[in-house]
Amino acid sequence: MSTPSLAALPIRRLTHRDLLACADLSEDRGWPREEHKWGLLLAAGTGYGIDDPEGGLVTACVVTEYGPQYRPELGSIGMVLVAERHARQGVGRRLMQHVVSELGTTPLTLYATPYGRPLYEELGFKVIGHSEMLCGHFTAGGPSPTVATRAATAEDLATLVRLDEEVFGVDRTHVLTRLPAFADQVRVAEENGEITGYAAAWPNMDTHVVGPLIARDTETAKALVASLAAHTDRPLRTDVDVRHEELLAWLKERGLASVMLNAMMAYGIPDLPGDWTRRFAPVTVAAG
Repeated sequence: MSTPSLAALPIRRLTHRDLLACADLSEDRGWPREEHKWGLLLAAGTGYGIDDPEGGLVTACVVTEYGPQYRPELGSIGMVLVAERHARQGVGRRLMQHVVSELGTTPLTLYATPYGRPLYEELGFKVIGHSEMLCGHFTAGGPSPTVATRAATAEDLATLVRLDEEVFGVDRTHVLTRLPAFADQVRVAEENGEITGYAAAWPNMDTHVVGPLIARDTETAKALVASLAAHTDRPLRTDVDVRHEELLAWLKERGLASVMLNAMMAYGIPDLPGDWTRRFAPVTVAAG
């Protein structure tokens, strides 16, 4: 019996039942399995994929939409993967074309590796900035941040959602309400009873990823990172907008090393909404 061509295989929506197949696909491409992250993305976003007749997935990606439920104002694309045995056959392009078509007039954003960037540029995405991935054991030292931080409580959630929408530019309630269960730590910075920033550290393989990192200024961002680091023995990983040069320099002084540079790209909008000066790191580059 002949195997159907890749072009004839249907694209379908993925659900939480596809989590292990998605993790297998990550592993197939030499990425970490990241089952915990896939779980969040498939719950908060919409997965798209193509089943391989021989088992598993040919390709997959996830779109996380932000704003009103039936009128999203922004879609973030992540985890675009094609199985090694089906690579370089146009299947990733076909999946992305489908997603762009499905989202219609909704503006889109994504973080592109140097490998993926040419495809996205072909599809009309434009580079609007860069983020630097850092990883390493954080070592305390130097002047202690002067900003007070504490663990977030359930009572803080409504305030965090309001602050996040102000900074991110669109409503991310459906992601933030999942953050307390997803992350090992959520901490807030506070001054005179007012929350001026917040950050989370969530487990990913052997690291803790710092994200999101929203802060009034660099000093507040430093205090939040230092407070998260003080409560974990794992290496930290984070993706910082390269415009935040002072924070990047400080993180490198504290033991984190540069891993790679990703391009921030957009489709249908000239730039991301919100206030980049207070947006230091995304929840994950897979969801913005």
